[in-house]
Amino acid sequence: MSPAAPPAQAVGQKAFGPSALATPANAMTMARLVASPVLAVLIAVVGPSSWLLAVLWLVLAGSDGLDGHVARRQGSTRSGAFLDPLADKLLVLGALAALASTGVVSWLPAALVFAREAGMTWFRVRAGRRGVSVPARPLAKVKTLVQDVAVGLALLPAVGVQHKGTIADVLWFAVALTLYTGLEYLLDARRMLRVAGGA
Repeated sequence: MSPAAPPAQAVGQKAFGPSALATPANAMTMARLVASPVLAVLIAVVGPSSWLLAVLWLVLAGSDGLDGHVARRQGSTRSGAFLDPLADKLLVLGALAALASTGVVSWLPAALVFAREAGMTWFRVRAGRRGVSVPARPLAKVKTLVQDVAVGLALLPAVGVQHKGTIADVLWFAVALTLYTGLEYLLDARRMLRVAGGA
């Protein structure tokens, strides 16, 4: 008897194709999207210095790496490529807005981050309609990490109240990375759109 053929997963096929919507990775991303406004409201109501909020932030921010790992194992999707960075942006922007409303951080860096992220999301949608995907750059992942650290420090008890200068320094560093990576994305996307238009 000839040996049985190995299952599809064993020969390198992914569980989900690029057009799939209902995937475990997307489910985790959607959970992060739903939790983002809840966390922002909790920060505004409870106040930033809370171990509960700090732990919740750690779980939500850390889940970004988890759903990315699951997506790579089971198959990356176009919907996930759009929703994952959107979830990251909403999580950070909601937390920054809540922290600014409580006076822990200034509105100016929060507004600059918002302007860049909103502009980048609009540009991704515009490029996507023309069939152009704008992949994440390595420095953008560092940017997200620094943003997460700034928010995490602000939520830690005592740190958020007694070390606002340190939080401001980390946040402004995140702003610098945010604006720089935004310029990189803009140049990349314009180049890809020109290539797509020529094709």
